[in-house]
Amino acid sequence: MNRVSCIMKNSGVTLIELIVAISVMGILVVALGFTFFGWMGSYKAESQIKEMYIDLMNAKARAMQKNRTHFVTLTTTRYTIYEDTNPAPDGNGILATVSDTQVLQKNLNPDYPITWSDLADTQIDFTRRGLSNDNKTVCIFTDFVNNDYPIDRTPDGVSDNHPDYDCMVISATRMNLGQLTTQGGACDSTNCVAK
Repeated sequence: MNRVSCIMKNSGVTLIELIVAISVMGILVVALGFTFFGWMGSYKAESQIKEMYIDLMNAKARAMQKNRTHFVTLTTTRYTIYEDTNPAPDGNGILATVSDTQVLQKNLNPDYPITWSDLADTQIDFTRRGLSNDNKTVCIFTDFVNNDYPIDRTPDGVSDNHPDYDCMVISATRMNLGQLTTQGGACDSTNCVAK
């Protein structure tokens, strides 16, 4: 065997090696793509509940600072915070959406709607002392097909995304973020484990 034929055999890439390398890269890209979309869904749900938590804590602090009742109204895709200013100067403890001062209105991501423990009661009041008028749990359920994650890998009512925080327990004196033990289960304080 001469030297030229030996060099020719050891240099370059065969077609089979090239196909194997491209196939492995394709599989990795698909696997990482699904992981990335799942991570983004978890991140968006978690950031939404954290942002709501901050806004409610600010409403509670503002109620104590201004010495006025503050109201939070809930819908599945929006929450609004009002300051009780009607009648002047300190209000009457009753929400009048037309005449009370709207402090904040925040639209939520429609792909991650909220729900709460008592759907008939869409309002949270913070008294002048910063106490909540009732116990409520607010949850984000994440097991559905949406724009961020177009494929429900397991259509079983259990979340494909597992955010660290996807619920909030509100009691008279405190608010705690938590994680649902059973995604798709009841939105209540027993299903939301505070972290």
